[in-house]
Amino acid sequence: MGVFLSMGMQATSKGTMPVVLLKEGGSETKGRDAQKNNIAAAKIIAEIVHSSLGPRGMDKMLVDSLGDVTITNDGATILKEIDVQHPAAKMLVEISKTTDNEVGDGTTSAVILAGALLENAESLLDQNVHPTIIVDGYRKAAKKAKQFLQEISETVSANDKSILNKIAKTSMQTKLVRKDSDQLADIIVKAVLAVVEKEGEKFNVDIDDIKVEKKAGGSIKDSVIIQGIVLDKEIVHGGMPRKISDAKIALINKALEISKTETDAKINISNPQQLKSFLDEENRMLKNMVDKVIGSGANVVLCQKGIDDMAQHYLAKAGIIAVRRIKESDLTKLAKATGARIVNNLDDIFEKDLGDAQLVEERKIEEDKWVFIEGCKHPKSVTLLLRGGSQRVVDEVERSVHDSLMVVKDVIEKPEIVAGGGAPETYAATKIRSWAKSLEGREQLAAEKFADSLESIPLTLSENAGMDPIDTLTVLRSRQMKGEKWTGIDVMKGKIGNMKSSDIIEPLAVKLQIVSAAAEAACMILRIDDVIATQKSAGPPPGAEGGMPGMGGMPGMGGMPGMGGMPDMGGMM
Repeated sequence: MGVFLSMGMQATSKGTMPVVLLKEGGSETKGRDAQKNNIAAAKIIAEIVHSSLGPRGMDKMLVDSLGDVTITNDGATILKEIDVQHPAAKMLVEISKTTDNEVGDGTTSAVILAGALLENAESLLDQNVHPTIIVDGYRKAAKKAKQFLQEISETVSANDKSILNKIAKTSMQTKLVRKDSDQLADIIVKAVLAVVEKEGEKFNVDIDDIKVEKKAGGSIKDSVIIQGIVLDKEIVHGGMPRKISDAKIALINKALEISKTETDAKINISNPQQLKSFLDEENRMLKNMVDKVIGSGANVVLCQKGIDDMAQHYLAKAGIIAVRRIKESDLTKLAKATGARIVNNLDDIFEKDLGDAQLVEERKIEEDKWVFIEGCKHPKSVTLLLRGGSQRVVDEVERSVHDSLMVVKDVIEKPEIVAGGGAPETYAATKIRSWAKSLEGREQLAAEKFADSLESIPLTLSENAGMDPIDTLTVLRSRQMKGEKWTGIDVMKGKIGNMKSSDIIEPLAVKLQIVSAAAEAACMILRIDDVIATQKSAGPPPGAEGGMPGMGGMPGMGGMPGMGGMPDMGGMM
């Protein structure tokens, strides 16, 4: 039987009669082969990101088909950019994506843990432990691991600035921006605290309220927070002022243009006089629109759609700044930042609908002109303007800031923290080892393997830091057994220390997500024992029509009936 499959031919029945089950070009991998193949693919993915974990982790340079370069050490970004084909590997890419969306950080750790779980499961499979038993053991161990992490977590107050600062900094320690992490952490915490909304005892943060604009130029140190919104657009008309203090802002979701009629309309004009009155009427309508805006007392008009040239002229005459074609998402942010109401109908615009800002100004950033809306009183939406020496640097700064914003949000929404540096993983691993002994049956082995896998995180950290992994692990374990639960790896100093006192702290939410995501992915891949791939039937290649039927006959010609006889021969012997 196996002979067929390995030769990539159709699966057939035991009899001598070949039964063609899959289309030509289809293939099936069964049992151990399928598992080995899937596990191998997952291990390769884990190996790719393995070297980018931790403060000593290295970056990857990814070049796509168009020649665009991305330089990053963000696990999710690396895996998103390399176009993975293998189906099992895709699942690891997915867990890095979901971890990124859920908690923002820990993407690399989740993939490394999943890879380790699968690698350790392989040795149990080799000892003929049934995959389902491994899966059960892993599930129980994952549940326990989450309990242990919960036990050692410490509850903090959600708006404690110093804690949030440390959290933001820890997240950036592993990135390119570590040298400037003090200053960036400061603006990140300010930004998140600005958009926090309190619901009863709970806090809510919508990351979308923080607009992140990036522009190459200057250096990372020039990044700033703006209590308001930055629009990457310029003022529409040269005659308008470039700067207005104490701005009254109208947000308009309607075009300041004469709209074309829905139906086809023809106007017959027989003399110049009629043409003139037609154009005058158009101008009068536009002036009417603009007068309504002026009448409301607005001196800044931000419009989602177009603004007619004539309307621009009237606005400029009135000394009003206007910006057109603003994205809807930005308009919503502007409404939150300035307290304005978005108006769809100009008859409906009154002073109470306007928003406030201390300053609206057009500034030149590098070669572009951007409009800054600053100094809003209690903005519920703010902008981080990130700078960096080159486009690649700014892109990476943006990714680091995203992770950092997310972890600060995690802590505000779920104010529990653990130390970093592999400490909580080692703690959970030590606890799971002793708990595993209470399990009867082979699940005990799986639970122990789960503990080993958790230790792959501190192990990888120490490897990347150039420490001796074996020595590091043994010292870590013994200290943890003595009850020093915050003992982790201080990567920058290259030694083992108390992570809490060196201010390396992370949100509990991230750790829980890593364990859940990795365990679920590993269990799913372990349960697969058969990979059936079908080929799409391609039409005949151009110019080869004549040859096709002959080729189509090939499986039959391959002497399958003869081979079909082989099992019997096996029986004779």
